[in-house]
Formats: sequence, structure tokens, C-alpha cells
Amino acid sequence: MTFDWVIKIVSNNWPMFLRGAGVTLLIAITGTILGFIIGLLIGVIRTIPTPERGVKRIFLKIINAILSIYIEVFRGTPMIVQAMVIFYGSALAFGMDMNRIYAAILIVSINTGAYMSEIIRGGIVSIDKGQYEAAQAIGMNHFQIMKNVVLPQAIRNILPATGNEFVINIKDTSVLNVISVSELFFQTKSIAGNNFRYFESFFVACVLYFIMTFTVTRILRYIEKKLDGPDNYIMYANQMQVETPEDLLRKTKNQL
Repeated sequence: MTFDWVIKIVSNNWPMFLRGAGVTLLIAITGTILGFIIGLLIGVIRTIPTPERGVKRIFLKIINAILSIYIEVFRGTPMIVQAMVIFYGSALAFGMDMNRIYAAILIVSINTGAYMSEIIRGGIVSIDKGQYEAAQAIGMNHFQIMKNVVLPQAIRNILPATGNEFVINIKDTSVLNVISVSELFFQTKSIAGNNFRYFESFFVACVLYFIMTFTVTRILRYIEKKLDGPDNYIMYANQMQVETPEDLLRKTKNQL
């Protein structure tokens, strides 16, 4: 009987399920990309060597303090509370009428940026210091070192953590129903409210969430494997054959 209800709910409401899944993926993908960019910028800034004295030192200290506050606030509070404060708080305090989808993307982006900044900073710090010294020895500044030497290696190292953040964002979009974003959880709740079959409705949503997260995980694993290259690098010594004087003499006799 439960299986029959699952089939019936899917056949009658599949457009709503697909629409909710599409909105969930849109918010998760866009929010993860923007959050990665935010985290990348913050990670690079926070790893700039601090001068011993001068105005630049003071300016860098202020910037780092502001970024630290941003990171601690958004890592230390739940996304559901951030959604309420940003969406409803901005409307009450500043009279802003934000589009719900844009507000959801903003919330996910700045939340992801706070986590990604620490992930990226850890990836940068993990690179051997000898590479920094070698790059500085040939005259590179901090941003040139980041662009050409450190970040290509750091991004590969943090790719599993970035993928994990993407999967978390797919699931955490469900909290955005508090600001009436029509993502998968919100649509499922509406469907369950119409037919009063909560178990069957949310079972379908559970399957859709699993399909999305499993697919994303497989794609990211494939990308990681491609970045790693072949499992074994085999060098063939016989690819370069050096002719000895005896070989040359033998070849000449054969020609004669």
C-alpha cells in the first residue's frame, strides 16, 4: 500500500519534485562557486606576509581582523538563522525587498565562503615553504607566487573538501524553506500537505537528495582521478638507444 502511494505521488506531482530539485541544484551550484571565489580571495589575503612596520602593516592587520570576524560569525551561527536575519532583517532594517532565490544564493555563498576561506588557507599553508623561497629568489611577489606556484597545488589538495562542501550545500538548502524558497524540501512539504502522506512524500524527496549527492560525488571523484594522472608512470629505457663504436663498425661492414 505504501509503495502504491509512492507511485501515485510521483505520477501526480513529478513536476513539483523536479522543479524543487532544479532550484536546489541551482542554489547549491551557484552558492558553492561564489563561495569558493570568496574563500579563495580571503585565503590569499590572509596568507600575505605581514610587514614588520609601516602603514601597510596596520592596514593588513585591520583587513585580517575584519575577515576574521566574518569567518567566525558565519561559521559560528546556523545557516537557518543567517537566512532569517539576512532576508527578514534586511527588509525590516533597510526596507529591502529581496528576491527569494537571489537571497538564498547570497546566504549560501557567504556561508560557504567562510568555510572555504579556512579550507583554502589550510591548503596554501600545506605547500612546502621551500617553494615560496625558490619563487621569491627569482623575483616573484606574493600574488605571482600564489597564481603560478601555490594555488595550482593547493586547489588539487582541497578538492575533496570542496566537493564535501558542495554536497553539504545540496542538503542544507532545505533550511531555506524558512524564507519560502521553493526548493525540494519546500515543494515536498506542500505535496505532503495536500495528500497527508508524509512518509511517502518525503521518501521520494530522500531518494532525489541521494541521487543528487551521489552523482555530484561520482563526478568529483572522476575529476580528482583525472587531475592525479595515471597510477603508474613507466619509463622505458629502450626508447633511447645509444650506438656504441662496435655497433657503428658492424653496421658499416654490413653496408659494404
